[in-house]
Amino acid sequence: MEKDTKAFQRIYTKLFQLTKATVSLQASGIGNEELAIVDGRLAQVVKIMGDIVTLQVFAGTEGIANDAEVIFTGKAPTLKVGEDLAGRFFNAYGEPIDGGEIMGEEREIGGPSVNPVRRKQPSEFIATGIAGIDLNNALVTGQKIPFFADPDQPYNQVMANVALRAEADKIILGGIGLTNDDYLYFKRVFDDAGALDRIVGFINTTENPPVERLLVPDMALSAAEYYASEKGQKVLVLLTDLTLYADALSIVSNRMDQIPSKDSMPGSLYSDLARLYEKAVQFPDGGSITIIAVTTLSSGDITHAIPDNTGYITEGQLFLRKDSDIGKVIVDPFRSLSRLKQLVIGKRTREDHPQVMNAAVRLYADAANAKTKLENGFDLTDYDERTLDFAKAYSEKLLAIDVNIEVDAMLETAYDLFGKHFTPVEVGLKKEFVEKYWKK
Repeated sequence: MEKDTKAFQRIYTKLFQLTKATVSLQASGIGNEELAIVDGRLAQVVKIMGDIVTLQVFAGTEGIANDAEVIFTGKAPTLKVGEDLAGRFFNAYGEPIDGGEIMGEEREIGGPSVNPVRRKQPSEFIATGIAGIDLNNALVTGQKIPFFADPDQPYNQVMANVALRAEADKIILGGIGLTNDDYLYFKRVFDDAGALDRIVGFINTTENPPVERLLVPDMALSAAEYYASEKGQKVLVLLTDLTLYADALSIVSNRMDQIPSKDSMPGSLYSDLARLYEKAVQFPDGGSITIIAVTTLSSGDITHAIPDNTGYITEGQLFLRKDSDIGKVIVDPFRSLSRLKQLVIGKRTREDHPQVMNAAVRLYADAANAKTKLENGFDLTDYDERTLDFAKAYSEKLLAIDVNIEVDAMLETAYDLFGKHFTPVEVGLKKEFVEKYWKK
């Protein structure tokens, strides 16, 4: 039943089909993704069929009666954008966690991605200071790429390091299902580094309702679009963890009795993820949005629907794994790939970068073959022994995530390792690079 309205609010009091996350009612003139208040709890329209409207209630529906009051607000979720965003942390609704007011222009979140005619081919190198990324898998402004990692790996520490070292004007952090410890870790690291003035955070913790996680990426990307499109700034968006975002999609989908697809995920998973990742863009005037997003794996399974769909959408992946030889987490050179790195290595970095990268990975692969021979009881050659020594040093000095140096220093370190374990002929670099950079 619809009551009289005031200030454009439509109020209803007859609900049916209550699930743990959703309620349905008859209503007219309602917009997709419109916000509503259901019995005092924030909700959002997720489905409209004729005059039947389904709302997801962010805090859950427990205790809501069939005659509870539903007030439609007439608008989708919004974020106030402006200079006040910098240095602040917000919840999933764009409200400051630390209280206070934010001044700015109110805009709807979750809009369409940038028109292709406004896009430019990515061409600017993003240095992160992490050799496993910059040396082997260079990132480019406007790129979209995930970290694939097991849940027990320190991916949030890596993300924080990337944020501090990356040559970006603004870092937008979208924390999806963070523990309080991880949230406080991010905040402390940015504060200690004096970098808060270029950080904007949107945080959903494990203490908040899981369905709220669906708002966080759109909030983060709306802030990124403001800085990139209107201020011409280089923006790096860090989203962690998109597996928890997909799980929240699954919760809503399953509780609406939709037929699940692979691995209990909704059939819309590909388009839901693509809608976020496709916000990555390089504008002709220099502004850009680069997206790095964590996708945690279940027992390293990259065939699960979440990483599987992610792989089709993104331009590579950065794969973290524990290296048993050195006892540290490394960026795996075999399973990591940046499909756009060829646009910048040797062009925005030193001329010998592509050759050094390829030579090091080839020698690392030779070491993997030698390790297999050793494990199967075969004798090793002198070259095999040297590749094993090289691989351990290469992991320690260049692949480990705690290595934090400039790109030229990475290249010089590689030459040091080449010279210690091999001859120039074995490494196979161009003669001009050997003469110019090889240490005599």
